[in-house]
This record gives sequence, structure tokens and C-alpha cells, in this order.
Amino acid sequence: MTHETDLVGELRRGAVEILLEKDLIRKLAHARPLQVKAGFDPTAPDLHLGHTVLLNKLRQFQELGHTAIFLIGDFTGMIGDPSGRSATRKPLTREEAAANAETYKEQIFKILDPVKTRVAFNSEWMDRMSVVDLIRLASRHTVARMLERDDFHKRYTGGLPIAVHEVLYPLIQGYDSVALRADVELGGTDQKFNLLVGRQLQEGFGQEPQVVITMPLLEGLDGEQKMSKSLGNYVGITDPPGEIFGKLMSISDDLMWRYFELLSFRPAAAIAALRQQVNDGFNPRDAKVQLAEEIVARFHGGMASRQAREEFFRRFRDGQLPDEIPELELSVGAGTALALVQVLKQAGLTTSTSESRRMIAQGAVRLDGERVSDVDLVLSAGPATAHLLQVGKRRVARVLLR
Repeated sequence: MTHETDLVGELRRGAVEILLEKDLIRKLAHARPLQVKAGFDPTAPDLHLGHTVLLNKLRQFQELGHTAIFLIGDFTGMIGDPSGRSATRKPLTREEAAANAETYKEQIFKILDPVKTRVAFNSEWMDRMSVVDLIRLASRHTVARMLERDDFHKRYTGGLPIAVHEVLYPLIQGYDSVALRADVELGGTDQKFNLLVGRQLQEGFGQEPQVVITMPLLEGLDGEQKMSKSLGNYVGITDPPGEIFGKLMSISDDLMWRYFELLSFRPAAAIAALRQQVNDGFNPRDAKVQLAEEIVARFHGGMASRQAREEFFRRFRDGQLPDEIPELELSVGAGTALALVQVLKQAGLTTSTSESRRMIAQGAVRLDGERVSDVDLVLSAGPATAHLLQVGKRRVARVLLR
């Protein structure tokens, strides 16, 4: 087994596919550092842990001596990425894209080494592209091939509109790889079609095609749908330390291992050893504490991590929260809301809404660790919003509002 084959084994951690592994082995044998690209459309001002799955893989390449290209799709953001969408996405204005891009640059170096990172904007080359150039680029792909893409195919067969500018998106993303002469491109599984277009265009422009590495879409706190701010199941990397810690402690034990694999910088062998400890009787809650400490320390520092841990124990362990917390779902309806007094009753934590009101008035109700004093508090549904509810010291439940 060659050294490069061993490296591919390390880089395979957490990845869904490497296309093609033999190409990656050959590229790793080059004497020069590889140009490893990952693109992000500045659709929101803040990044969440789902975004960091790609950043972590970029960091792994950096640790092997390669250059990470953090590509901010300020031009493509004005088009709107149609990947995985059943309807046309509203494009960003140039001002919105620029403002969001600035916050990205402030956040990524919590993970990436700035010395080994190139931050690029695809407006650098796309703003210079003429209409003739764009038409020539479009001539390198066919409508039939574009309709092979799953989301386009579903919309086309379902009679839903596909705007022409959406069809241009994969071509422009693919051209980014040409402009950057990328050796490797990382993306979520929903980006596979676009990443492969990049390979095709590079060949057409006489370049060696990039290796494509697809990474899974991180599940949100609910453990089902992908992490998203619009679904309310996210952990923002700029969230306060205590909030990050508390959110991570709320995930299920099964989801914890998924987060360890995709978010932790621990060696795979160390995670496997910890998992075996849990199987042998080590409390999974204490393993979850280790995960939460690591993530908080990454974005806020070691002191903030320790303080968040102490505060969590003060609120929860000292409140005699049980090791095993029952989980249940309440059907509310996305975009709607339900009074807390009703949630407590329906969750079986109180026998009536009047008891709910009485317990809140007595200061005996906690919502996600915070004592509740508002008897008229209303909780909105995500469509997947989870809350940790505690009434007194013994009645506890993790409630998912749908």
C-alpha cells in the first residue's frame, strides 16, 4: 500500500463519494500542493455547523500541506442555487451578497489556517465575462443532460417552472473550477451534478479534471432534516457558548456519533474508542459533554467552553435532570404556534393548562434550561423545532414540535 493510498483512507472519513479515487491518489503524488476548492453562496450572514462539514474537510487537506480555496459565490448567489429545490429560489441582490460574504470571511478562520487559505469571489471572473462568452460556455452543455439532474427532472415532469437562469447555475459553478484550476472540489451530496459539470468543463478547456468529494448533509438537532436556519434545527457558529453547549447536549445519543464523525477533530480511532467505552457502560451524556466542549472551544475558546460546561451542569445536573430523557412529538403544523401551557399538558408534564399556569407562576418550569415566568408564552413550530422542558425536578421531556 502506497503513502498516497493511506492518505486517501484518511480523507475518506465522513465522505460519501470520492470521484475518482485513483485520480486523487495520482494527484496526491504530485510534488506541488493541490488546490482544493469549496464554494459557499452567501445566502445568510452566519454559518452553522452544517457548513463546517466542508470546512473541516478543507482543514484536513491543509494539514496535509495543500491549499484551501474558500470560494464565496457572490455572483452565483445573485442567481440562486436550485440544488434540491422544488421551486425557483429568490436571488440575492449584489449588496446582500457582499454583506453576507464579509461575515463569512470573519468566521471561516475559526477552522481554516489563514496562511494556507485563498479566499476568492466568483464575481472576479464572472463580472468580466461577456454575453458572447456566456453563450459559448452554455454551448458546452445540453438541455437533455441538464434535465438529468434530479431536481430539474422532478420539476419538469411535474409541470413546475424551471427558469433559464437556474440552468446556467451549474455551468457557472463548473466554470469556477476552470477559473481556479481546481484539483479537488468538495460539496454536499446535493451538489454532485454541479461538481461533475466542473470536471466536464475542465476537460473541455484542456485542464486535468478535478476530483470530486461529496460530503453528507448534516442532520439538524431534530436528527431528521438537514441543518437549516429556516427549519430552526441549527447550531450557529456565532451563537453564544452556552447556547451551543445546550443545543449539542439536546441531541439524541445516536445523532451524537454522527456529529463526532463529521464535526470533531479527534482521530477516528479515538472516536471509535470512546464509542466502545459507551457500549461498555460509560454514560453517553458524558461523551456528549466532550463533543460540546470541543465545539464550543473551537469557536469561543477554552475558557468559554469550560464556563458553558459549568453553567450547563449548574442548570441541569444540579436540577437533577435524569440521564434518560423521554422524547415525543407534537403535531402543531409548520409556521403555527402553540401556547406553552398547552405544550406542557399535551406532553404529559402537567395534567391541565391550569396546572401549567400554576407551575409557571411558581417558577417551576424551565424551557431549554431557562426558567419561564411568562404564563402566556407561545412556542412556534419549525417544521422541526425541539425543546427541552422541565417541570419541577422529576418531570422532564424533549418535545419536538412539527
